[in-house]
Amino acid sequence: MMKYPEFLKKGDLIGICAPSAGIGRKLESFDRSLGILRAEGYRIKETASVRLDSDRGGSAQVRGNELNTLFADPEVKMVMAASGGDFLDEMLPYADFEQMKRNPKWLMGASDPTGLLFPYTTICDVATLYGCNAGSYDLPDSAGMQCTPGSDGCQLQDDQPAPGNSRTGQDDRQPQAIRTEHQTGLADESRYLRDNLRFLKGENPVQETSEKHLGCAPFLAERIQFDTPTVWKSNTGAIHTTGRCIGGCIDVLKDLIGTPYDGASLFVDRYGEKDGIIWYFDNFALSAEMLYRTFLQMKYAGWFRFTKAVLLGRTLFEKSESGMTYDEAVEWAFGGVGQKEMPGSPQIPVIWEADIGHTIPHMTMINGAILRLDYEGGRGTMVYQEN
Repeated sequence: MMKYPEFLKKGDLIGICAPSAGIGRKLESFDRSLGILRAEGYRIKETASVRLDSDRGGSAQVRGNELNTLFADPEVKMVMAASGGDFLDEMLPYADFEQMKRNPKWLMGASDPTGLLFPYTTICDVATLYGCNAGSYDLPDSAGMQCTPGSDGCQLQDDQPAPGNSRTGQDDRQPQAIRTEHQTGLADESRYLRDNLRFLKGENPVQETSEKHLGCAPFLAERIQFDTPTVWKSNTGAIHTTGRCIGGCIDVLKDLIGTPYDGASLFVDRYGEKDGIIWYFDNFALSAEMLYRTFLQMKYAGWFRFTKAVLLGRTLFEKSESGMTYDEAVEWAFGGVGQKEMPGSPQIPVIWEADIGHTIPHMTMINGAILRLDYEGGRGTMVYQEN
């Protein structure tokens, strides 16, 4: 049965480690991000490798040991990855998954930390959060954030009072704690970060298609400003379904296929027939051709058994070696609109260019939770359900 760790309450300690890269090149931004978490009332504990100026965040064994110390510490209530990167896979043999399973805690990261989140959920049966790293909360010029100097001086501003009845201190780890509340009128650039912080408390905001998104990589933008209309594409007209949510950065997931850290078959066997599966994928930079081949590899490996729907985020860095488009990559892999070789109804309903992954805004995904997905006319809503 899926284990849901305790949600956070004010005063709780968040442990931050560097399973991937260190953040030494962006210390000021990182400290502003930690200021957001402190303003929410949380305490912070960093492991020694977090502030290294290193693409690896230190040696693989050290990174694994530091992760293990956070899970062994009873005072630490949640573990966050400091940053993404490229080399998390090196530390997986040193991660003590048995200990992590015995001491379930929320584990959150984005991009390269997929390599840790995915086996923790699929093999250990513990829910995880994909959407932000500990250094993700710094949007210094966005409309919804006010930052002043000092580690505790950053706050996400909201035009409505924060709900006051978030779940605290529960010990049954069941998702009955999750509360649904749909806020309206929050179109500024930091809403998706506010939603993420609400999830940490056990709240359950409805996530919906953004009106606009930032049309380039965040680190290439002079100012975080949503300037590009958002339209979710699909190979079918409408999708109304539920299923167990699982996925992550597909650039990372493809390297796990067939390894000891590939728990996809275990997860699908455990939940597929009863609940159905909803996969989500964040494509950082796979070309259209590589994306297509990766979908085929996953299909051949049995990942898409019992799949109700697939969600694919906007690709951050698009490229093609043969002229294949991303639309074609999806349609050739799953069938549907525009598919010449296999016309007619799609084999699996797919949405792409969704608000998931490296572009912003992006949604918070809960690996292991039951997800309600509704899509029609280029727009969709997602909400996690009790189970």
